[in-house]
Amino acid sequence: MKTAPNSRPASPPRWAQKLLRWYCRPDLLEDLEGDFNEYFERNLKTKGARRARFIYVLDVLKFFRPYTVRKPSFLTFFIHWLMLGSYFKTSRRSLVRNKLFSAINIIGLAVSMSVGLLVIAFLADLFAYDQFHEKKHRTYRLLTRNELADKTVMNFASTSLKAGFKLRETIPGVEDVALIRRGFYSDARVNDETVIPLEATWADGSFFKVFTFPLLKGNPATALNEPYSLVVTEKTARKLFGDADALGKTVRFDTLNYTVTGVLKDIPKLSHLRFEALVSLPSVLGQKADSDGGILNWGNIYQNYVYLTVPENANLQAIQAGLDQLSRAENARLDRQKITLSLQPMEDIAVGGRLSNEIGVSIPTPVAWVLVGLALVVIVSACFNYTNLSIARSIRRSREVGIRKIVGALKTHVLGQFMAESVIISVMALVLSFLLFLLLRTQFMALAPQLADVVSLELSPWLLLYFLLLAIGVGLAAGFLPALFFSRLQAVQVLKDASSLRVFRHVNMRKTLIFTQYTFSLIFITTTLIGYKQYRGFLSFDLGFTTENILNIRMQGNKSTLLKKELAEIPAVSQIATSRMITSLGSLYGATLKYKEKDKQDSAKVWINFVDENYLPLHRHRFLAGTNFKNRPTSGNETEVIVNEQVLKRFNLADRNPSKAVGKQVIMDDKPLTIVGVLKDFHYGTMDQKIEPTVFRYSAEESGGYLNVGIQSDDYPAALASIESAWQKIDKVHPLDAKFYDDQIEDAYRQFEVMVKVIGFITFLAICIASMGLFGMVVFTTETRLKEISIRKVMGASEGSLIFQLSKGFLLLLVMAALVALPVTYFFFDQFVLTKFVYHQPIGVSELVISVLVVMALAFLLIGTQTLKAARSNPAKVLKNE
Repeated sequence: MKTAPNSRPASPPRWAQKLLRWYCRPDLLEDLEGDFNEYFERNLKTKGARRARFIYVLDVLKFFRPYTVRKPSFLTFFIHWLMLGSYFKTSRRSLVRNKLFSAINIIGLAVSMSVGLLVIAFLADLFAYDQFHEKKHRTYRLLTRNELADKTVMNFASTSLKAGFKLRETIPGVEDVALIRRGFYSDARVNDETVIPLEATWADGSFFKVFTFPLLKGNPATALNEPYSLVVTEKTARKLFGDADALGKTVRFDTLNYTVTGVLKDIPKLSHLRFEALVSLPSVLGQKADSDGGILNWGNIYQNYVYLTVPENANLQAIQAGLDQLSRAENARLDRQKITLSLQPMEDIAVGGRLSNEIGVSIPTPVAWVLVGLALVVIVSACFNYTNLSIARSIRRSREVGIRKIVGALKTHVLGQFMAESVIISVMALVLSFLLFLLLRTQFMALAPQLADVVSLELSPWLLLYFLLLAIGVGLAAGFLPALFFSRLQAVQVLKDASSLRVFRHVNMRKTLIFTQYTFSLIFITTTLIGYKQYRGFLSFDLGFTTENILNIRMQGNKSTLLKKELAEIPAVSQIATSRMITSLGSLYGATLKYKEKDKQDSAKVWINFVDENYLPLHRHRFLAGTNFKNRPTSGNETEVIVNEQVLKRFNLADRNPSKAVGKQVIMDDKPLTIVGVLKDFHYGTMDQKIEPTVFRYSAEESGGYLNVGIQSDDYPAALASIESAWQKIDKVHPLDAKFYDDQIEDAYRQFEVMVKVIGFITFLAICIASMGLFGMVVFTTETRLKEISIRKVMGASEGSLIFQLSKGFLLLLVMAALVALPVTYFFFDQFVLTKFVYHQPIGVSELVISVLVVMALAFLLIGTQTLKAARSNPAKVLKNE
């Protein structure tokens, strides 16, 4: 048959080709389709196009047979589910058959995951801060970098009000700017009947444009525009007015009346801004216009905060360039100081960098990473146990894997089985770890009183989901290596000689994991001991003055003379002094001191405290030259100053001779002051700060500050009760706020105590987990070497030699771990940690040796008990079947 010249060549029916490709197995399709095409071409030449197509269709339909049809996807999915059920069944049998190893794995994972759950809950709360604000993703805070003439640099979360005003007026691309000022502490009076101490924050009219704090009553657009406007929270409104409507009511602070212009919904706990009330910023600007001309100065950066919102897809680089230009223009007017501004996203405030003058909760990012790292170390240690014990039992389970592969299991099936088994164990451990989490949560919150104000650790659906994901992740991580190992086994090799299995060619993985576990355990123990020694050293360090039996009473605005009069009648009170602040607790108050010698004038920042004539004798400061204050004015007309040795060194004053320095004049706050005494250096700040130039100035303030009360008594509770009664006579509104100086020192270093407790707790868990893993390995080793032990015993080996033979490998690993852990820990603390503390305790041999002795003793106890049990076994019973 001839084909027309212009017609297309005949081809098989397309629908038949598509049918073939749809049902045929991929591994048969290429050959089958090629054969059909050959038959079609042959029939086309001999029988014509129509019959060739017909035969092609018949062939496609004829080969629609069970062995050629591909498995449908739903069937594959169904088979996978059936296999998953098989995995669960196999896993359950394995757990029941190996109760000891299953218990070690489940308990170890549960203990480690309980720490993980705690860290997840803690971080979840931290990262949930300020998430309720509608504009949170485009809200920023203005930060300040303050560089002094001596190159000292400090970074502040606060800034100047002037920076906020200039930002609003001169920099394009900014949507809204909110100005905040803290420091409003006063007694709120309503009808001269209700008197309540109130802590408020000054804020301007843009506050509610930037932040989402819903007003239940009042107009957010105008509530803070006018001077002497007051916006209170629901809780504060109930305190002041009970159930009455607060809107429009008058509240009196000192001599000024404020009008309630709004009632806020109570502030959420997870907010870095917290306050009882908002006072309109024009109120303080009006009050301070005459009394404090520096409130709008560029250099007044310590009490003010500026927040701004920007439009979507704003050009932040352009805004930063505007801030840099503003800083350069304003710094030109400053003397010996340079201020630069930068932006911080609001989402980085709760967990971010370390800044001075934080207004609310802020955890440095390294602290968050340290918590995650500690939790990971404990979890990884438990995963090591699982990996170690699973691979150690490989000889027993290898035959099971070999038989599975013989009957058709693929590598992915074996991998899935062992991964499923590890996830099942992890989820079972999650149940136990959740119960431990509920117990640990209470203990964690009790570590420091302020933790309850920072986080709540309350359960939520999202948090429970995170817990489940942690369990699944831990299961996958713990089971990956064992699953990979078993999936690669060769069925023939396993069934022929299972004892020939090797995990690695040159490195014994089990020993590596045990070595790693105990290395971390030794590092944790040594860290705990070093940290505890440093903490005790901080508390007992010689500050250069005494703090013993001194009670510091915060005056809370009361006149000191009234309380002094009442305290003088108490026999237990031996001395009374006044001071503006309490030193050595971390608070700093600085001022510029100038010294002019001949034609040369020098200036530097010095730390300062205002005290009366009784302060230095009460605290037993040591004079190197000169005397206490001689001139004691009742007003602010002071003429004298007392300095420490560092002032003489900084200015090379009188060739650093204390006796010659007495009588020299310095200038502070544009006042000439005469040096009347030179003190031996003492610690104004904490132990992480070196001793700086410090001065004492005289002050006889009637209100504010502290009374420092020396107490000599055999009955301190009775003395404190008498002081409480004396306080009630002068102030029935405010509760007595009094603490012993030594207790305040402890509170100042509470963070180190908490850190030592946390690391100590992690150390305990790490040792427990490592010991459980070691116990499991010892049990397994003694079981597998029981015949060897029996033969050695028959040959005359003693129990001692058998114990040594079985335990020497484990003890050698511990010695190697000690040789690595101790130098690493010593180097880390000596070069990185303790260098941040100018005055620290040296690392002693005892901290290093004790950690090794503790681990060795515990390990020897675990190894010795099991090996002794094996060494005392009856050889006849073990070898009777051989």
